[in-house]
Amino acid sequence: MKEKTKKDAILYAAQETFGRYGYAGTTVKMISERAGVAFGLVSHYFGSKEELFLTAGIAMVDSLMDELSRETAKAESGIEAVSIFMKTYLGYTLKQRNTFPVLLRCSPFSDVQVQMDRGKIAKKFQELLNIIRDCVKRGIDDGSIRPLSIDDTATIIYSNIVGTVRTRFLSPYDLPDLYDETAEFVVRSIRTR
Repeated sequence: MKEKTKKDAILYAAQETFGRYGYAGTTVKMISERAGVAFGLVSHYFGSKEELFLTAGIAMVDSLMDELSRETAKAESGIEAVSIFMKTYLGYTLKQRNTFPVLLRCSPFSDVQVQMDRGKIAKKFQELLNIIRDCVKRGIDDGSIRPLSIDDTATIIYSNIVGTVRTRFLSPYDLPDLYDETAEFVVRSIRTR
């Protein structure tokens, strides 16, 4: 196995394992076994368990932001950009269903009681909010979104996404249309009437 492949395997295993068992329920040994690598290799590449946890979350946000930026750039209006953002974000969670839960555990909205610098992950999530802000501002400027507070609107949109994803992944409810209905609700709520 090549070095990059081993490092990628560890990161993927960390995302899966932290997402499934949480920070406290995950050990470095579990991650090394899942990745099929020697225990010491995890520390060699990522240092501590805390650093690996943050790296796993940040890598997931980076991958998500790449997709969001690429897709929202195709929009012809701000309201379309918001719709694309929501559908892309929500769809991404399903495509990455084995690894995405790491963001439910490693986010500014989680209740993880870990003594670590959570500012790194908060900064990454701020970048996600900035993409939404750009979409909302674009919509207000082009007239497709009502004149609203850009910051408040971006936060409310993201809060809807977070709540919807948490409901989908962490609750026993089977709501197959939840993602589509949430995206449509948000668009209806901010669209120029």
